[in-house]
Amino acid sequence: MWAQALSGPFRFEQVEVPAPDPAALAPRHVLLATRAGAICGSDLPNFRGGLWPHPAAEDGWGATRAPGFPLHEIVGEVVASRHPDHSPGDLVVGWASMFDGIAELVATDGDGLAGYDPGLPPTTAVLLQPLACVLYAVEQLGDVSGTSVAVIGQGPIGLLFSHVLKARGARRVTGIDPVDRTDVASMFGVDDMVTARAERWAERLSDADRPSVVVEAVGHQISTLAPALDAVSFGGQVFYFGVPDDPVYPFDMMTFLRKNLTLRSGVALDRRRVLADADAYLAAHPELREGYISSVHPVADVQAAFSAAASPRPGQLKIAVDMA
Repeated sequence: MWAQALSGPFRFEQVEVPAPDPAALAPRHVLLATRAGAICGSDLPNFRGGLWPHPAAEDGWGATRAPGFPLHEIVGEVVASRHPDHSPGDLVVGWASMFDGIAELVATDGDGLAGYDPGLPPTTAVLLQPLACVLYAVEQLGDVSGTSVAVIGQGPIGLLFSHVLKARGARRVTGIDPVDRTDVASMFGVDDMVTARAERWAERLSDADRPSVVVEAVGHQISTLAPALDAVSFGGQVFYFGVPDDPVYPFDMMTFLRKNLTLRSGVALDRRRVLADADAYLAAHPELREGYISSVHPVADVQAAFSAAASPRPGQLKIAVDMA
């Protein structure tokens, strides 16, 4: 089968590798013929050649040249299954559990997959995976109706947070990003789009303007946690969603203590359920079908797709990869 493999920082090459053996599937796993994928910010450190923990890395920590790596947001057709709820021919969306999704065939955990509206093109359906992650995170915040919330980072994930928080009843949604996102603010439910770094926004807030919930949707650096703690109101919540590149972060314990704050984080669990929730959410909010995926690259052009994702700019949102 074909696969794309990192041959070095910022460089992919197509390779021919043995296909997974359907007879060797682990229990509750399936074999997918991939149809589409999408690039997550957590895939980019490996594309750049940096260190980040991934299950496909040979030592568990760092860049790898394993075929198909690094991509985990996938849509595919089941061709073989050892999972009771997936059968050959099913169209599914979800996680490539070994982050090896840039390949003709992928063996993955069926508990991280779910069916979806078959009327959606695969390059649109792939948005259900990040949407499921956001829906699960917002559940952890409890009732946000009537609250003022802020989302640091208005890239593809941050914009989904803004949309879901507004749909869940947030009174006011503020988005913060150094990239100008004013052109999509209204589509994603953002009442106040701030084009600035997080620390500049936080230092200018009056007490009356402090949100009761702040979501950090950037990750991969240590500079945004402190302004999240600074900005949130007394007794508020910070959800740290961005994936850390560093195992230890500096943390302002005094601010955390004196403001009686709650810090939350975590990966999405109960994945089949939240993928089904995402399918229902997209049906209720069809504007996301057209507005979220800003470009689709053929898999032969995956290097250009990753290069674009690594350089955020106005007008660029989620980048999908067509593998059909």
